[in-house]
Amino acid sequence: MKIAILGNGGREHSIAAQISKSKKLNKLYCLPGNAGTKFIAENVDLDINDFDILGKFVDEHKIDLVIVGPEKPLVEGVVDFLSNKNVKVFGPNKIPSQLEGSKIFTKKICKKYNIPTANFGVFNSVLNANKFLSSSKMPIVVKADGLAAGKGVYICEDYESAKNAIDEIFNGKFGVANQVLIEEFLQGDEMSYFVISDGKTFKKFNTAQDHKRVGEGDKGKNTGGMGAYSPSGLINKDLDVKIIESVVKPTFQAIKDMGEVYKGFLYVGLMIKDNNPYLVEYNVRMGDPECQTILPLLKTDLLELILACCDQNLENQKVEWKNKKSMSIVLCSKGYPDTYKKNVEIPNLEKISINNNTFIYHAGTQLINNKFYSTGGRVLNFVSISDDFKKSRESVINEIENLNWGNGFYRKDIGFKIIDK
Repeated sequence: MKIAILGNGGREHSIAAQISKSKKLNKLYCLPGNAGTKFIAENVDLDINDFDILGKFVDEHKIDLVIVGPEKPLVEGVVDFLSNKNVKVFGPNKIPSQLEGSKIFTKKICKKYNIPTANFGVFNSVLNANKFLSSSKMPIVVKADGLAAGKGVYICEDYESAKNAIDEIFNGKFGVANQVLIEEFLQGDEMSYFVISDGKTFKKFNTAQDHKRVGEGDKGKNTGGMGAYSPSGLINKDLDVKIIESVVKPTFQAIKDMGEVYKGFLYVGLMIKDNNPYLVEYNVRMGDPECQTILPLLKTDLLELILACCDQNLENQKVEWKNKKSMSIVLCSKGYPDTYKKNVEIPNLEKISINNNTFIYHAGTQLINNKFYSTGGRVLNFVSISDDFKKSRESVINEIENLNWGNGFYRKDIGFKIIDK
């Protein structure tokens, strides 16, 4: 099979690494890919958000399957576009992708289908939003409606910071905004819960705990993710049933009632309080860095699972996992998530050892004249699987220290709630 993976981050590198193991693969392309994917696939530098250019590539190279990594092309309808070319595409269509594309879309589904979530209000002007704030308890959460690269959520401790968040959203910080979402602040512990779906059947695809804050102890600004571990320490049989019955099943029923079919990964972002789940958000693709953390634990052929989803035959597939613990730590450019230098060389990267239990997934990198350079804020994902999280963390930190990249920083406390408690 000829397969194209869309995207250039750590998530896409980890997917490419898994797909490259499959006996069904003949040729793998990464569009545009990064320095890591270049060693297992052919990178093609094209704009995946320009569907005409993408469609021409798919036609000319006779691509059999397209796997969509990031959210933007999904929300803009890349699956609908490519499906018309009679090519298999793994990812949800445009309408169900609004589960991530519009937080208000998701909240309305929660209300209609009684999915547990934070109480909320939707406001179409600064005046109305501020009026609601004046009678609200703090802290409170203010959210931009559309895609915001993981940065459109404000947790506000007081009225002034909430008012400032509303102003920034309506003033276009995340694009044109006609509405703002304000919701109560939920107390509890966050958990990432994943499922894979073929439109008829869905199966659980493991759990993880992500660390979004830039600083140790979960302090500081939100980022795209500083590290993660899998499986989550919160999951248990009772909670698992509650998540499926009260959150996942009603959501897929809502999609079905719209006359739509959901094929792809679904990331269920949850707040867990007293062993009860509350929906925080949906992503219509694998999380990042959760994907890099979870996939090394997968025993089943990922390509077989994806093809089963495309053919609506997931029911006959087993999803099997290694009985191990996995941890990923993200090596970032100094200054992230604010201003940081790009195109900084990463010397000696090729000398870092990887094996069956340790992995390096490239996120923001490029290869020029056989030298590695940083191109983004999150640069490399170091992953280790072992029998316990402490060993995994020690292994990862050891590899990062061996690299000793002068322009990088990372969190040394990923997994602190489960390791250091």
